[in-house]
Amino acid sequence: MFLRLVADSFSRRRRHKLLTGAALALGMAVATAALSVSLDVGDRLAREFRSLGANLLVTPQADSLPLEIGGVDYRPVNAGAYLPESDLPKIKTVFWHNNIIAFAPILDLAVKSSQVTTRDDAKFDPNHSGVDIAFIGTWAQHSVRLPDGAEFQTGIEKANPWWRVAQGRWFDDNASECVVGRELGHDARSRVGGKFVPGLAIGDDLHVGRSRNGNPITLKIVGFLDSGGPEDRAIVAPLSIAQELTNKPAQYRKLYVSTLTKPEDDFAHRNPASMNADELERWSCSPYVSSIAYTIKQVLPGSDVRVIRRVADGEGLVLKRVQVLLWLVTLAALLAAGLAVGASSAASVLERRTEIGLMKALGAGSGLVGFLLAAEQLLLAVVGGAIGYALGIFLARLLGEKIFGAAPTPSLLVLLVILALAAGVTLLGSLVSLRRAARYEPAPILRGE
Repeated sequence: MFLRLVADSFSRRRRHKLLTGAALALGMAVATAALSVSLDVGDRLAREFRSLGANLLVTPQADSLPLEIGGVDYRPVNAGAYLPESDLPKIKTVFWHNNIIAFAPILDLAVKSSQVTTRDDAKFDPNHSGVDIAFIGTWAQHSVRLPDGAEFQTGIEKANPWWRVAQGRWFDDNASECVVGRELGHDARSRVGGKFVPGLAIGDDLHVGRSRNGNPITLKIVGFLDSGGPEDRAIVAPLSIAQELTNKPAQYRKLYVSTLTKPEDDFAHRNPASMNADELERWSCSPYVSSIAYTIKQVLPGSDVRVIRRVADGEGLVLKRVQVLLWLVTLAALLAAGLAVGASSAASVLERRTEIGLMKALGAGSGLVGFLLAAEQLLLAVVGGAIGYALGIFLARLLGEKIFGAAPTPSLLVLLVILALAAGVTLLGSLVSLRRAARYEPAPILRGE
C-alpha cells in the first residue's frame, strides 16, 4: 500500500517533478564531470608534466657535500666518483617501479676544441679558439633487461623530452653516431681549402680524439639537438663512447629519473629517520617524489638521490590548484541543485496542503506523512541522479578530450557517489518543507483556513 501511494504520488504533478528532476540532473551532471575528471586528472597531469623532464637526479654519494641554505640545495657535484651501470636495472624492482617511467645515465666530459676535427681532418674551431667542448654520453633509446627477464625501453628522449632533435634523428646507442647541439653546429667553423666553412651538416664525420687505449674515435652526425639549455653547445653521443673517452667502462656520473608522483603535503616532507614503523610504512606506500627517491637510494649503493624541486614543486602546485578548482565547481553544482530542489519541494507541499490534511484526518501520523514525502523525493533523486550521471559522463568525455587529450574512464564508484549525493542533496533541500508538512494540523486545513 505504501509503495502504491508513493508511485501514485510520483506520477502526479509532473511539472514539479520535471523541474525538480531537471535541476537534480544538471547538478549531478556537473558533479559527475568534475569528479570523473578530478579522479583522473592526477595521473593525466602527472604524465603531461613528464614533458618538463626528470624530477629525480642520482649522483655518487662520495661527490655530494650536504649544503642547504634557506631550503635551497647548494651541494656541488665534483669530478671524482662514479656509479656502476650494472645496478641500473634494480631501479625497476622498487615498490613504486610502475611509477618510474624513464631513466637515463649521463657521463659528461670536456674535450679540447683542438682535438675535434671534421671535413677532411680540418680543425674544428667554434668561434672561441681554445675553448673546451662539452661532450655528453647517454642513452637515446636503450633496452634494459630487468631482473625478472622483462625488457624496459628507456633513454634521455623519455626522461627529458625537452631534449629534442630539431633536425635529423637520435643516434643509435650501439653505433658510432652523435647529435650536435644546435648552437654548436651553427657556430662551428672549419678550415677547408684555405677558407673557413661555416656550420656542420648531417652526415659529417666528427673526430673527437682517441680513447685512453689510443684508438681513434669517429662519430657520424645524425641530428641537431635543441634543448634550450647548455646542451645546445654540446656533443651528445652514446654512453659507451663517453666511457671509452674517459676509460670508465660500464660507469656513469649522474642519472636522470622521471617518475609519476602525487603532490607532497606536510607529511611528505618529514624525515623518514624520525618516523615510527607505522608512519614509515604509510609514507613509503604513498607515491611522493621523496618516498620514491628514498626507495631508489636503497637499491643503488653509494648513490645520493635528490629531488629536482623546481620540477616537483611546480607539478604539485598545479595539481593542487586544478583539484581545488574542480572541487569548488562540484560544491557549487550541489548547492545550486539543493536550492532548486528546496524551492520546488516548498511549492509542492503548499499545493498539497489539502491532501496532507486529509491524510492526517484519516489517521496518518506526522512521521508517516514525512516518510511518504521523503520516499517520493528519494525516488526522484535516484531518477535525476542516474540521468545526471549519464549526462556527466558525456560532459567528462568532452572535457577530457579537449583538455587532456583522453576521456576519463566511467567508474561504478562515481555512480554510487553521485546517487548518494543526489539523495543527500534532495533530502537536505526538502528538509524545511518536510518538517512544515509534518507539523500541519488537519482541522484548519479542512476548514479552508
